[in-house]
Amino acid sequence: MSLEVKEKTEVRLVFMGAAGVGKTALIKRFLQDSFDPKHRRTVEELHFKEYEVAGVKVTINIMDTSGSYSFPAMRKLSIQNGDAFALVYSVDDPESLEAVKRLREEILEVKEDKLTPIVVVGNKKDRQLERRVSADDVLVKVELDWNNCFLEASAKEDENVMEVFRELLQQTNLPSRLSPALRRRRETFPMDISLRPPMNKTNSCSVS
Repeated sequence: MSLEVKEKTEVRLVFMGAAGVGKTALIKRFLQDSFDPKHRRTVEELHFKEYEVAGVKVTINIMDTSGSYSFPAMRKLSIQNGDAFALVYSVDDPESLEAVKRLREEILEVKEDKLTPIVVVGNKKDRQLERRVSADDVLVKVELDWNNCFLEASAKEDENVMEVFRELLQQTNLPSRLSPALRRRRETFPMDISLRPPMNKTNSCSVS
């Protein structure tokens, strides 16, 4: 009788940003492939999904934080426990981009690590007529000044949502042998992330 010892890998992705920018919508689109146009205030919600390949179990925790309520202690704890961060703003709301700047500073202060995995997400890309934030300006700031990754996405139109999660997971350095599991949507991810080289902080990863 042989005993199989299963290795378990767990990562926590934390979504942060101002109220109404679409953090919950991005997560819901990823997990359920659905979109609810109504904005509902979030205090803090933890979602998780488990995958298993070749005896290796991976748990992906997704923390949806509040943008409406101020809970400094709760926010600090979310940062301390996070492995990678999606900082979300809305392309039609310049103030939400300012919130991203403040949150990034707080993350770096709490983590005490300038290489903390961070992806800045400009959501609501579909609102081109209402756009008030230039993608080019954010790209320069995020990738050249901050050395972080930048993508624009639309939870409503399901545009670049997978890329946001793929980039977050790429930066958490999941074992390459897990990548065959990262292909099918919802049950597994859509692409073999091992095909991508490890992120080079000096290279652009922007998608807009």
